[in-house]
Amino acid sequence: MAKEFHWPHGKRICVSVSVMLETWSEGKAPPYGVQATAPKPGVVDLAGIAWGSYGGKIGVYRLINLLKEHGIRGTFGINGRCCEIYPDAVAQIVKSGHDVAGHAYLQDKPMNGMTPEEEEATITKCLDLLERTSGQRPQGWVSPSMAFSSHTHDLLAAAGLKWHGDARDNDVPRIVNLKHGRMAHIPWSDFTDNRVLRSSSMDLWDVYREAFDYLYLREPGSYLPISLHCHNGGRPMITAIYQKIFTHFAQFPDVWFASHGEIARWVIDNAFEPDPRRLLKA
Repeated sequence: MAKEFHWPHGKRICVSVSVMLETWSEGKAPPYGVQATAPKPGVVDLAGIAWGSYGGKIGVYRLINLLKEHGIRGTFGINGRCCEIYPDAVAQIVKSGHDVAGHAYLQDKPMNGMTPEEEEATITKCLDLLERTSGQRPQGWVSPSMAFSSHTHDLLAAAGLKWHGDARDNDVPRIVNLKHGRMAHIPWSDFTDNRVLRSSSMDLWDVYREAFDYLYLREPGSYLPISLHCHNGGRPMITAIYQKIFTHFAQFPDVWFASHGEIARWVIDNAFEPDPRRLLKA
């Protein structure tokens, strides 16, 4: 029988914060943005490219400061190419006490469009770049756009990684047994900062405050992942809302703010395979 899922010291809820530092192929912009009018077909979207580059130039530093203010150890998912164009930012992430995680080489080159050999080469390249630039060998991975293939997770386990953040088929972390060993599967957020690009950033406050209050009150042992992007969440109008969110969470005594590495070690050490029936009330 699976061990009853719980957090260290009986904490009622675990909150994780993942921050994505991303970049795209030369001449490519993010597929979303704040511009209301798309460029003409065949025209290089210089404005979109500039908007996407904000994360490695400015946003990453603002988010490092935000996490420091709240004493939160985050997990930064980083495209390998960012190590080559923003090496100082990548190094500062680890200097500031955060974990780094693999996020492939480029955001517009998803894993599910590769052969197994291309996937393996991409994983190795990304992990090596992150270790060389940051001084920390990643222990985890999240695929760009969560677009993984049937080979991705076995290849990640073979590379010695301890967790992945792909797919959202559970509410709490669990063990996954793979061909090359076991990993912790850690669910990702369902409502990231780019959901509010053309609405109100206060939507983030409403969603995360209500979700946190619901879980804290009704589901002991729950998990709330928060994910944001340096090129979007690192802008003042979004960072200000996460400031409100984290301040709200800090009022509650039984919250474990943990990095994905810390969560993975806890789940693996306890061999957790959560039973969904745990939600049923006696």
